[in-house]
Amino acid sequence: MPSARTQQAIARLAELTPRQIVAELDRYIVGQANAKKAVAIALRNRWRRQRAPESIREEISPNNIILIGPTGVGKTEIARRLAKLSGAPFVKVEASKFTEVGYVGRDVESMVRDLIENAIDMVRTEREAEVEDLASEKVDDRILDLLLPMPPVAQGDTPDVRAEYEAAVERHKRTREKLKALLLDGQLESRELELEVTQSGPRMPGAATPGVPEGMESVADWFRDMMPKRKKKRTVKVSEARRILLDEELEKLIDLDDVTSDALERAEAMGIIFLDEVDKIAGARGQGSGPDVSREGVQRDLLPIVEGSNVQTKYGMVKTDHVLFVAAGAFHVAKPSDLIPELQGRFPIRVELDALTEADFVRIMTEPENALTKQYTALVEAEGATLTFAEDGVAELARVAARVNERMENIGARRLHTVMTTLLEDVLYELPDRGKDPVLVDATMVRDRLRAISEDEDLRKYIL
Repeated sequence: MPSARTQQAIARLAELTPRQIVAELDRYIVGQANAKKAVAIALRNRWRRQRAPESIREEISPNNIILIGPTGVGKTEIARRLAKLSGAPFVKVEASKFTEVGYVGRDVESMVRDLIENAIDMVRTEREAEVEDLASEKVDDRILDLLLPMPPVAQGDTPDVRAEYEAAVERHKRTREKLKALLLDGQLESRELELEVTQSGPRMPGAATPGVPEGMESVADWFRDMMPKRKKKRTVKVSEARRILLDEELEKLIDLDDVTSDALERAEAMGIIFLDEVDKIAGARGQGSGPDVSREGVQRDLLPIVEGSNVQTKYGMVKTDHVLFVAAGAFHVAKPSDLIPELQGRFPIRVELDALTEADFVRIMTEPENALTKQYTALVEAEGATLTFAEDGVAELARVAARVNERMENIGARRLHTVMTTLLEDVLYELPDRGKDPVLVDATMVRDRLRAISEDEDLRKYIL
């Protein structure tokens, strides 16, 4: 049974119906309605499974999905936004980077270990937010203690000595209150003080060496924890001391065992692994040798993890039975049916994404909340100037991007980044020196700046 915190995290999904999930995805991703619908249902099923009778709950498997479509149409962005929306641990891995067991390279279990690291970072960040105010108060007290140490204990027990010591303590208290007011007002940030910091132990050789078994990392961490911690005095500014001391106080206030336990549960119940370039490990079975054999070997290594198995990590055993796997690939050469049948069966939902058109490019540059035009407008406004995109300028940018995609390799919406960067390169370079004159991107400007590049085959190849 998941812990109360994990149940709360899952319960937040109740606020998101599939229709609302699609609406949230629409804020950042243009089109691809079928893919959005599929992932919305898969996400909602996470909450539905927790509401099912306990007798059948463990038998309900996640609806793993294969997203099929060319590069740059939104496959990765859909999965990433879905994880962010649900507050689920998320990791993106490239299937082409995996190697069959027995070969040097990343083994498939590393994606589960990466998911756990992501979950621990997520849970730890949540815990830190809960105690940050208390930690900050403790840091202020420690800084004040360093800036203004307590007066030395009185030597002797005569009335005069006691009176003198009490007066010193009273003066210290008044001075400390004044210093605290200055500290809270930010007026002491550049003041220097002497701070004793703990130096981390030496890194054990082989801890992060490619090809070294995962167990060696745990052994290295154990040795590092066992070695005595060395202290070193440093003279730092209050601003830097605040950062160092805040880390120390957060470490004291957070129960790392509780963080790890919650992270493991959350990864098992809510984790999402995005397996990109899955078409690169697909090949015609029974034909050829060499790379095809290796590809099939990677698929067979993936199979037990996707089906549900226990993976050993340095934080403990992790069950992958209810991790949601979203695979994606262009499948230009291979087909989903070229995957081994067992692996195909673990991805029951297949969605084909549409190639992007010139009209889609216009929408991509204007509709999403993080549209490129809005990003560049914000960058220019940082210099005190204004950047305006005329309607015909956006249309011309879309036309150029679509035309280059047709004549060269089609990289989808990513082409807009290269086109926009090339268009505004001189503007961004000269911006600090040209003053606050407004910049207008219209069709004429786009044609003037991009005509030579978009029409020259060699330049287009290397610049766009």
